[in-house]
Amino acid sequence: MKTLTILGATGSIGRQALDVIAAYHPEIRIGFLTTNTNVELLAQQVERFRPYGVAICSEEAYCQFRRSSSFQGPVLCGSEGILAAAAWAENDIVLAAMVGFAGVEPTLAAIERGATIALANKETLVVAGELITERARERGSPILAVDSEHSAILQCIVGENIESVERVILTASGGPFRGLSPHELACVTPEQALQHPTWSMGAKITIDSATLMNKGFEVIEAHWLFGLAAEQIAVLVHPQSIVHSLVEFRDGSVKAQLGVPDMRLPIHYALTYPQRQPTELPRISWQSLSRLDFEQPDVARFPCLRLAYEALVAGGAATAVLNAADEIAVAAYLQRQIAFTTIPHVIEQTLDAIAPSEATSLEALIEYDRLARHTASQIVSQHVQRT
Repeated sequence: MKTLTILGATGSIGRQALDVIAAYHPEIRIGFLTTNTNVELLAQQVERFRPYGVAICSEEAYCQFRRSSSFQGPVLCGSEGILAAAAWAENDIVLAAMVGFAGVEPTLAAIERGATIALANKETLVVAGELITERARERGSPILAVDSEHSAILQCIVGENIESVERVILTASGGPFRGLSPHELACVTPEQALQHPTWSMGAKITIDSATLMNKGFEVIEAHWLFGLAAEQIAVLVHPQSIVHSLVEFRDGSVKAQLGVPDMRLPIHYALTYPQRQPTELPRISWQSLSRLDFEQPDVARFPCLRLAYEALVAGGAATAVLNAADEIAVAAYLQRQIAFTTIPHVIEQTLDAIAPSEATSLEALIEYDRLARHTASQIVSQHVQRT
């Protein structure tokens, strides 16, 4: 019996993880389930999965849950409650599925306890890759990526010497707008941007996918997860989303991991690694798969991918600034304050305004995050005033 705590249980990844556990993992006991505000869904999950405890970030939502639920286990409140759930001594696995910078500190807390981290929070390694990976090595806390692309890389290099890897290629669906002109991109509405052609994800990740920032984040993640230099990590647009990543070896051989676009498979693999257990998840219909297309991403029309590479090469806290500026810009776009094509401009101007130095402590990263958010918010305001 293993104990699993899910940070972000009511989000897309958290919900799918619970579906996987219900279908295939009777040996997994649920420790804590956490949410920010969605206590209605949390109450349903509590009824079905009987966790040891819950943690609710919003004080108002916490009070609502207390009034409406008869749950007898621990009910923790606020960011301190989330940290306590992450650091619970009985956690064997912590699925880090919170969105944004808020997921960094709870992931660190779980690492300090030596839990295995099933990592679905991109921002953790984007913001604090050096700190996270160093602490994980010190504490003996394995990090298993849940992103389909990084799970694919992991599956390709099992049994291989990482030194024999020449480069990895992350695939991107290209989002819903890869064929649009710059003028058409400027007119894209949030409703259109939230209609991803392949994956079902939360709003923030879906917008990041449409701008290719999501793929940029994955480049940074791959750097920290597999110890690869920026020039060893490539991106190809692959609209079918069947090939999730490729690994090229020094002898010229290539391995690829293929599967239907379904996040339940990489979640299941993270829970069973290094073993494989049977599932009834959908299989590829080879007879109906007539072609696999690949093309170079257009970084002129989608400059967020370029900005992510530049931040990775710059080092220090540049990627923390990148992430904070992106969160502010995406939120402004969803609130219809700025255009779709303004998102990368806000990010680039924020990066230009802040000269990040080394930031190897959580306190320093928090300060850079605060500064970048303030700067990006000012830049958004300037864009709003001009329009």
